[in-house]
Amino acid sequence: MKPASRPKMTETEVMAKVAALGLTARDRLFIVGVRGYYRDTMGKPGANDRGIYDDALFIVAPGVHFSAWNGNTDPSRGRLGSGTGAGKGMAVLKPGLWRAHRFGLHKGQYRALVQTGGKVTVTRDGTPPYDDTGFFGINIHRGGNSTTSSEGCQTVPPDQWDAFIAQVDALAKRLGVSSATIPYALVTA
Repeated sequence: MKPASRPKMTETEVMAKVAALGLTARDRLFIVGVRGYYRDTMGKPGANDRGIYDDALFIVAPGVHFSAWNGNTDPSRGRLGSGTGAGKGMAVLKPGLWRAHRFGLHKGQYRALVQTGGKVTVTRDGTPPYDDTGFFGINIHRGGNSTTSSEGCQTVPPDQWDAFIAQVDALAKRLGVSSATIPYALVTA
């Protein structure tokens, strides 16, 4: 699965998208996800597809750094369900500002941004879809080559992952926020 060329939004455009979400001057480093960034140029036109890298992620340290990355903000597939137990539906992170991600290990395997700093709200596949709030392991991690490797996580293509997490890590160290929660703002295109 070859991702599209890197997203082209400017820092000003990204900041305009997240302006109303509640980021403050203390947020010296954050990540922005734009769901449906390539909605009309990848997958089915006009649709927010699952299982492809048709979204964008941006690393933002205002006045210090801004970079764009291909990404995925949807699960790889659907799964209808109900309730919150074993039969629950597949999770899709709701747009908003989430102060929930810290450096850690994804499934104990490699460095990623893991949901250990707070709860998030997801919309679960169901008839009808339903919201669920809690700790679900909605991480920001490396995706796969033939799949986005997501059950609700935010993923970056494997050929970009090492550079992505290295950049976030370097900025966190430089700005003194390595042990802090890294805010993640999810918006729609």
